[in-house]
Amino acid sequence: MDIIFDPQKGGSTAAPDPVSEATEASFVADVIQASRDLPVIVDFWATWCGPCKQLTPVLERVVRGAGGRVRLVKVDIDKNQRLAAQLRIQSVPTVYAFYQGQPVDGFQGALPESQVKQWVERLVQMAGGTMPAADLLAAAKEAAAEGNHEEAAEILQALVQQEPENAEAIGLLGRALIALGRTAEAKALVATLPSNVESHAEIQGVKAALELAEKGREAQGQIAALQARLAANADDHQARYDYAIALNAIGKREEAAEQLLQIIRRDRKWNDEAARLQLLKFFEAWGLTDEVTVAARRRLSTLLFS
Repeated sequence: MDIIFDPQKGGSTAAPDPVSEATEASFVADVIQASRDLPVIVDFWATWCGPCKQLTPVLERVVRGAGGRVRLVKVDIDKNQRLAAQLRIQSVPTVYAFYQGQPVDGFQGALPESQVKQWVERLVQMAGGTMPAADLLAAAKEAAAEGNHEEAAEILQALVQQEPENAEAIGLLGRALIALGRTAEAKALVATLPSNVESHAEIQGVKAALELAEKGREAQGQIAALQARLAANADDHQARYDYAIALNAIGKREEAAEQLLQIIRRDRKWNDEAARLQLLKFFEAWGLTDEVTVAARRRLSTLLFS
């Protein structure tokens, strides 16, 4: 029996195992009739089949991770030869998906887990549903938007345990940990990731946010001095630049962006366009769809192309 995280209840609930075996006698009930409620995947396999030993555990893992939105039925073709012949199974592994009593999709041979996930996601979407990962991500984003970073982190930790290569979940978890001041955990989270995950924009955003947090801690203690320098000389671009980093570190992102935009407005080429490059780093750290990012990017474009 699987344990599935329920973000609304804030805990875990037990669910029946969606993986079972079928025979010729039970095929109509286990597959055809059951598929009227939700998609049913049928894995035709054999004990002597090497690729089956690779694919079947992947199918089981992905289906169990789907939280009851799809079922997996395994059929041993050697024990069910007449059924395999009726369905024209010529090689194994062969996988069919049934929905509303009809076969709707399928493939032959072993696939990587990432492709199996995408295939199962399409089946769930075809049936009008969403995968648990999408639901958990939505719940975490909502919690983070409301400032409930502890709740967001809890949801995302559960999701990352289920899907350790879900780059978006890892990135959002990193941001939640940073917001909670748990930067050491965020660093550890993104320190050793597979290359296909590490290159994701969310992961790069977390790394940028960590770098900014570290710089910001150094600058926070100088806020009063930086304000005094700017009061004395509005063209002290280095002071304004450092002030922007300090403002970002204490969560004043709009003000931080404004300081860098002021430098660009006054002297676009200052220090090899350091203000523009730092602003782009802010955008990466905040997220490209963040409201502050979108607004500041629009103002930057106006400055650069006016």
